[in-house]
Amino acid sequence: MYLCICNAIREKDFRTLAPLCGGDAEEIYRELGHEPQCRQCLEEANDILCEMGCACAA
Repeated sequence: MYLCICNAIREKDFRTLAPLCGGDAEEIYRELGHEPQCRQCLEEANDILCEMGCACAA
């Protein structure tokens, strides 16, 4: 499933990189070679990070 439609970032790719990156969702996007565009996906991305026990956005 796509996490970010604007940048065609798949949830699988995001989840794979999240534990290796150690940053917030925007940092993981940069590691994937993208920047958030419309930003509607960031809430879901940060929820995934919290679920995985990685960085949680306040």
